[in-house]
Amino acid sequence: MCFSLNGSHHHSIHCIVPPYMLRVLALRGDPRTAEMARTLLKQTEKLRDERAELTRAGLPPERPLSGAFASTAVSPAEGLCCPDRGIHDGQFRAALPGKLVRSEGDGPTGIADADTAYDAAGQVFSLFAEEYGRNSLDGEGMPLIATVHHRRDYNNAFWNGTQMAYGTGDGKVFRTFLELSVIGHEMAHGVIQHSGGLIYENQSGALNESIADVFGSLSLQRALGQEVHQADWLVGRGILGPGINGAALRSMKAPGTAYSDNMLGQDPQPWHMDHFVTTTDDNGGVHINSGIPNHAFYLFCAYLGGRAWELPGRVWYRALQTLNNPMASFSDWADQTMDSAIELAGRGSIETVMLRRAWKLVGIAI
Repeated sequence: MCFSLNGSHHHSIHCIVPPYMLRVLALRGDPRTAEMARTLLKQTEKLRDERAELTRAGLPPERPLSGAFASTAVSPAEGLCCPDRGIHDGQFRAALPGKLVRSEGDGPTGIADADTAYDAAGQVFSLFAEEYGRNSLDGEGMPLIATVHHRRDYNNAFWNGTQMAYGTGDGKVFRTFLELSVIGHEMAHGVIQHSGGLIYENQSGALNESIADVFGSLSLQRALGQEVHQADWLVGRGILGPGINGAALRSMKAPGTAYSDNMLGQDPQPWHMDHFVTTTDDNGGVHINSGIPNHAFYLFCAYLGGRAWELPGRVWYRALQTLNNPMASFSDWADQTMDSAIELAGRGSIETVMLRRAWKLVGIAI
């Protein structure tokens, strides 16, 4: 559940489980599940307030990168070496970051969740460094801080502006949050934050969520060495509980089909602008309408084939660095991706033709 802070949607807590899902659980769940959902909604309100305190204490605002880096950060960078990871054990408490259990270069701890978080942070770092020339989330080598075992039976994972935190799930609705597309999604919120940001409401907020899904999916595909047609294009595969009728939180290939469950309800994501959801919930439907740009990216990749993290990923990454519009609409973003595709592949190239077609198929004309 992700709220704005002090009336501003510029700094937000970014959580993987959307508020509409928690509200359905609060209505449809058994008494214990409903109480869990209500508690989670309240806890995230508190997270918002803590984030506001950090902001007031002088946490750097979301800002664009310096011009030179932003313009060159689509080729693999020289001199980028290693992430600086710090994995903490929250010991099922609320305080962050918790007890440091593995620093950069340390061997495995034997704590499975901590070692998974360490390895996954390295894979996400590697995607941005080796493919897009970005040195960590802020482009300047910021440490990658993560907490596992955050709270007891906590059904969420989030990026709070400075670090990652992962619950273990309650074993019923969710079984884990340490899945690479989820980890990549949450860390990508840090990249977006330090690339000028996208205001976390309405279409710009849905773009914020969609771009995080894109890089979460690309992190997983690259780690598995999958080409476009081998990938399942699911975000959060395997994180739903054993009794839930669903495959994942979201599907980029077929938005609206990730789950259909008596307790969770039906995946509400649209794939086309004809089905755009107008709502005041979820900061204007940021986790819902993200299905539309998600599907456009999937279609672009499907037309081209090959490895999605290469040319398509570079187009999306470059567009993020050059957008300079925190309130961008889907149409603004489509235009920006076309500009990036022209710069990277050439005007009139097959890549630009396929990109235009992909956006047209979800109802957005360039």
